[in-house]
Amino acid sequence: MNPSSPPSDLDWIVPQDVSPMRIDRLIAARLENLSRTRVKALIEAGEVVADGAVVRDPARIVHPGARITVRIPPPVAPTQPAASIPLKIIHEDEHLIVVNKQPGLVVHPAPGHREDTLVNALIAHCGDSLSGIGGVARPGIVHRLDRDTSGLLVVAKTDEAHIRLAAAISAREVERAYQAVCWKVPVPRAGRVDGAIGRHPRHRTRMAVVTRGGRAADTRYRTLFDVGGEVSLVECQLGTGRTHQVRVHMASLHCPLVGDTLYGRARTPPAKLDPSVSAQVADFPRQALHAYRLALTHPATGSPLSFEASPPRDFERLLTAMQAARKNPAPALDGTASKRHL
Repeated sequence: MNPSSPPSDLDWIVPQDVSPMRIDRLIAARLENLSRTRVKALIEAGEVVADGAVVRDPARIVHPGARITVRIPPPVAPTQPAASIPLKIIHEDEHLIVVNKQPGLVVHPAPGHREDTLVNALIAHCGDSLSGIGGVARPGIVHRLDRDTSGLLVVAKTDEAHIRLAAAISAREVERAYQAVCWKVPVPRAGRVDGAIGRHPRHRTRMAVVTRGGRAADTRYRTLFDVGGEVSLVECQLGTGRTHQVRVHMASLHCPLVGDTLYGRARTPPAKLDPSVSAQVADFPRQALHAYRLALTHPATGSPLSFEASPPRDFERLLTAMQAARKNPAPALDGTASKRHL
């Protein structure tokens, strides 16, 4: 798509290698930033066209070769209140903002968090200059980070930027790299996890690697170094952006993140672990995960953009202790990891 001529709609042909599926599932897979509820609302409002005909049934089955058009709704004024929450802005122009989100900040309003989210802070900073594609609950939000995950996040200020950024993420053209501190060391030390992610069959608040009913998920990783085989710093690169993806995939390798009580268990650091590292991991208050690198093509100019963000102080203290006790160098990024399915 030519960046000099912004589209008014999102329009594409269903690839031949895609199996027939419900149109709401197809659109949700194409636009990962939109919830299924939002996609359903767009369909029922007549904003989706398949082969020239308006579709109002979310369960409509579409086949390879079908031409799908999702009409861009006019921007909707945000209904959430503005909130004076400090933002660490890495880059801003008329089309997008890149922020370094602090841990503990929820991205968009949800039960229990109506006025203290990143969206509220963005409304205060930008006023009405945020994309309305995601609906009034998520103005400008193209992708998300968990509440207790820190790091880089891009936000769209125009509908055209939102559509292009969402399409780029879906096409795996946006680089998103994380630093994760894990218990133990992944085997192999570098590889790829491609286990589909869905709801845990027994614990509904958790996600899991599943064999049926999940969404395709892809994470490449490499172990940068470890401390006595007990904890390791792992770089993870996302191919997809599923809920809790890094946390789930590392746990599937029996290497849950330090501080992650949802996918790991409370641990007493082993006696042989370096004392300074032991003190840091024992008291770490959240999952040790930081989105440190983001690279993308500017949705309006076509220019490459690349950003890196330093971790917050708690994560920095943990890394400093680990680096002082480091043992093993990083391997090349290759190989495929084994997966454990539920």
